Amino acid sequence: MGLRDLLKKKQGIDAGDGPDPATVQRLNAPEFTFVRSDTYTEEVIHPPGGPAGADNDDASSYLTVDSRTGKDKSRLSLDVFRSTGHARTRSPSVSSSKSTGAHKRLSQRLYLSRSPVGSDNVPANLPEIVTPADPEEDKEGQELQWEKRATMLARENEKNRTRPPTPVQDTVQELAHMHLGDGSSDDAPPNWPFPGSPGPPAAPTKGVVSSKEIDQNIQEAIRLHEEGDLEQSTALFGRLADPKGANNPLSQVLYGLALRHGWGCKPDAAAAVNYLSAAASNAATIEQLALQAGLKKGGAAKGELVLAIFELANCFRHGWGIPKDPIAAKQYYETAANLGDTDAMNEVAWCYLEGFGTKKNKYESAKYYRLAEKNGNKIIGNTWIWKEKYNPGNGKK
Repeated sequence: MGLRDLLKKKQGIDAGDGPDPATVQRLNAPEFTFVRSDTYTEEVIHPPGGPAGADNDDASSYLTVDSRTGKDKSRLSLDVFRSTGHARTRSPSVSSSKSTGAHKRLSQRLYLSRSPVGSDNVPANLPEIVTPADPEEDKEGQELQWEKRATMLARENEKNRTRPPTPVQDTVQELAHMHLGDGSSDDAPPNWPFPGSPGPPAAPTKGVVSSKEIDQNIQEAIRLHEEGDLEQSTALFGRLADPKGANNPLSQVLYGLALRHGWGCKPDAAAAVNYLSAAASNAATIEQLALQAGLKKGGAAKGELVLAIFELANCFRHGWGIPKDPIAAKQYYETAANLGDTDAMNEVAWCYLEGFGTKKNKYESAKYYRLAEKNGNKIIGNTWIWKEKYNPGNGKK
């Protein structure tokens, strides 16, 4: 019986008609609202009969959903660099989308679907990670293995991409004159990397992580961005990212994100992938030198490498500027997760949970969700991960 019929019966009772015991019991029953939610969405689940006003008789026999929220959560600012320098809001996530299980194939319902075979974006000789019986036993050794994997992924990805061209924008020249003028402006940091700046910039070196001058320029670009001057901020990031100029990996990541989302420029997802790939390759070169020198932990470019790997994973996952590749997305997420990126921990956990680019494995999923929560990036509604059966050692990999 729908709400409309219940109300009619209630009006009849109030008017003095004989009460129907079943109706009275239903009218006096406590009211419950069932809500299904995750980080970005909140949905009210209605019992059979649907919400008030539903005219579809066929739908009245099923649960119905009324979505309250669920807005796109695209990255809109440079929050990526506040506090820790690499904490950021999550990109739009497939994991927050609603499942349409009623239309799944029979093989999917019975978990008989074949796992992916391979990916052109993942090296065929990618080594397996050797994990000791006690994960706490050799953390540095494990990090060394994941860093080697990150450098291999970055180099393989670079082979499949073209080197990004030198950014050419009229706003670059305008910004140069605005900040530099005749070279005497007090606001211009030393060796500002624009045409007309006092003295020629230093010769570009592949994989230059940073310098005092580059750091000052990056901070200025971030300031411009946060003040809403996206066009000038992006132009400056473009100059710092120029492979024939500063060739700075962090700026290449930032310029790639600007191109992806259209921050002060025309969106160009394909070019964004090229700059993110260049950032990963440059940072991997620096890290490889550190590993060859005998370091077990990341060198000066670890943050840039992890950030680029994570953003490339998003590209492979969503098809931003590149064909979708679930296998590559999962491998990139897992690599970034094991190098400390908490967003990547949640994303690879979702990959294992849903079988995206890998076989379904709730034990591995729970492991990464727990790791993310331990590091301060909790996902609402993940209480299932703490069930005893998902404790380490209980599951089969």
